[in-house]
Amino acid sequence: MLRGPALLLLLRRPAPGGPAHGRHCHRQQEREQGSGSGSGSGSGSGSARPQPPEPSLLRFLVCPLSKRPLRYEEATNELINEELGIAYPIIDGIPNMVPEAARMTHKKAPAEGSEQP
Repeated sequence: MLRGPALLLLLRRPAPGGPAHGRHCHRQQEREQGSGSGSGSGSGSGSARPQPPEPSLLRFLVCPLSKRPLRYEEATNELINEELGIAYPIIDGIPNMVPEAARMTHKKAPAEGSEQP
């Protein structure tokens, strides 16, 4: 069962395909394009800045592997675990905390004696 910040994130966003989904997406597109005049020029497309995570929720997010706090990197729009050297992407303002989706930020040197024959 979801509790705390995870539940808040789910309650904050409408379900895809739900009754309010079309209206929500249309309003969001109008905000991104400006006044929503319906000209279809797409003046802001391609240069839209990535949506950062909610600052109040950032303090609750920890690395699922090490349970350590994460640092937000605005340049790459990722949450960084400096201890493990991994970065979790943020897509549409939602952090993807699945370890398989993370990328390595630096390579570790192989430990001596760990070679297999």
